[in-house]
Amino acid sequence: MHPISWQSVDHSLDECIKCNICTSYCPVSAVTDLFPGPKYCGPQAQRFREPSQPQTPDDSVDYCSGCRVCNDVCPTGVKIAEMNARARAQIVADRGLPLRNRLLGRNDKLAALGSIAPVVANLAMHNPLSRLLAEKLMGIARHAPLPRWSENGTFRDWLRRSTRRRLRGPKKVVYFHACSTLHYEPFVGQAAVAVLEHNGYEVIVPPQGCCGLPLLSNGEFEAAAGYHQRNVATLASFARAGFPIVGASTSCTLTLKEEAPELLDMHDDATRQLAQGTWDICEWLAQLHAVGELRTDFQPMPWVLPYHAPCQQRAHRVGKPALELLRLIPGLDVRESHARCCGIAGTYGYKVEKYQIAMDVGQELFDFVEAQGDELVYTACDSETCRWQMEHGTSLPSRHPIEFLAAAYGLYDLERRALL
Repeated sequence: MHPISWQSVDHSLDECIKCNICTSYCPVSAVTDLFPGPKYCGPQAQRFREPSQPQTPDDSVDYCSGCRVCNDVCPTGVKIAEMNARARAQIVADRGLPLRNRLLGRNDKLAALGSIAPVVANLAMHNPLSRLLAEKLMGIARHAPLPRWSENGTFRDWLRRSTRRRLRGPKKVVYFHACSTLHYEPFVGQAAVAVLEHNGYEVIVPPQGCCGLPLLSNGEFEAAAGYHQRNVATLASFARAGFPIVGASTSCTLTLKEEAPELLDMHDDATRQLAQGTWDICEWLAQLHAVGELRTDFQPMPWVLPYHAPCQQRAHRVGKPALELLRLIPGLDVRESHARCCGIAGTYGYKVEKYQIAMDVGQELFDFVEAQGDELVYTACDSETCRWQMEHGTSLPSRHPIEFLAAAYGLYDLERRALL
């Protein structure tokens, strides 16, 4: 287990020294006047949100994407993104939530529904007429990069089919697959299992649910608390038993580690045990490498690979382990993006009023990818929504770093996204 420490969001308010560093780095305020910046909507406005203060107009806080760049650069540790998330939740509590945001916050339900008949769901959701209707009736941007349902079954379908082939052994690791891998990208989960087993670990996949991040992002804290409590109930026992819990969705592992406990003020023993026992998969594999336990029998990959560390991966504050791992692959020329954000920010860029903001924020990343040359094959990123945004903005296929590791081990076909 790794140490987790939480500073109260409210207590961090008085650490703000009004230096404006957060505003100068904010990718959203740089492209739109609708968001005046983290300092103004965060610690400065927070003082007027205290119960003793009269209510003030606060709508601009809804344009905060929650990318946490402000947190990363704040020299005094003010929890600006969390303040903004709580302010958004208060607006929802006071005024209610639009149907669109309610649906986007429950992507797990929509994803499960589409997985019943994925071919039909893909036809229904990915044609110009339905996208136009969704924009006009629901406010979901017609050009936003919605995912496609897996037409070869869910990740758990694959687990059931492959049970007899799974490695059994004394070393065990728990895999948190998240909603995207379950319904849209089962191949990412297959690659993760293959890499973990290649390193001698039996992979346990217990019952689990959505981490609740879309609900948190859309201000539904009460519903998100229920989601998180259910995961704590099913996963904390594994952490107590000393099994690492790893996930390939860096946003979801961050939610289990930090975002849900902090935003929801859930600091009971079980929640803390789950947080301390949860790892981003690349973080955990890099730790294996640091102690000499990671297999490095990688096959060469003679490519240039642009890599973007997404905002929520950087928020883990563990460096850039995916970058370290990718650079172990012979011949792979990994080029790190220093773009602040891809723009999509989970469900943010799907909303019609924020789609162009998301694309303008992402332009810094798109330009970086274009500057790497004309013979690129793939890009790499740890977050599923960021990969979809990168594909949307660059027209290049994007892969999770775990897919490159699985391919370098000779276990996985990157083009077909299938195990060998």
